[in-house]
Amino acid sequence: MAYAVFFALLLLITLLASYIKIESNRKKVIEAKRKLFHERATHVNLCLKAKLNELLDAKLIRPKYISRIQAIVNNFFVVQTYTEENLQRLEDTTRLLINTLSHELIKTNQTSFIQPLIDNMERFVAELPQQGIHYNREFYINTLPMLIALLESKSYTQPFDIDKNNKNNLHIISDTTLNHDVSVV
Repeated sequence: MAYAVFFALLLLITLLASYIKIESNRKKVIEAKRKLFHERATHVNLCLKAKLNELLDAKLIRPKYISRIQAIVNNFFVVQTYTEENLQRLEDTTRLLINTLSHELIKTNQTSFIQPLIDNMERFVAELPQQGIHYNREFYINTLPMLIALLESKSYTQPFDIDKNNKNNLHIISDTTLNHDVSVV
C-alpha cells in the first residue's frame, strides 16, 4: 500500500513538472509571436519613415506632412485589433504607398517635373483624417487605396521631333513587324 501511495505521488509530481514545463514553453512561444508581431509593425514604420525622409531630402514633401503621412502607420491599431490579418493589411497598404512614392520619385527624377508630385502630395495629405479614431478598417480598405491613387501623376514626356528619315525608318520597322506578326499567325 505504501508503494502505491509513493508511486501515485511520484506520478503526480512528474505530471505537475511536465505541466509547468509545457506552460512555460507556451508562454515563451506567445511572447516570441508578440515580439515578432511588434518587430514587423516597427519595420513597416521604419520603411515608411525612410521613404518620407528620402522625399524630404529631395524637397518633394514638406516637413509638416511627414507626421501626417506617418500617422497612417502609427494610428493603424488605434481602432483595430492586433491580429495577423490586420498586420498583413498594414504591410500591404504601406508597401503600396511606398511603391507608389518610389515610382513617382523615379518619374520626377526622369522628367524633372516636380510640381505634379508636390501638388499630389498636398492633396493626399489634405484628405487624410485629422483624428486617430478615423483610421479605421473602412479607411484602410476603401479610402486609403483611392488616396494612394491620387499620388500617381500622369507620365510627362518631352515632345520630340521626327525628321523625314526617322519617319521612313519607323515606317520600315512597323512594316517589318507587321509582316513578322502575319507570318507567325
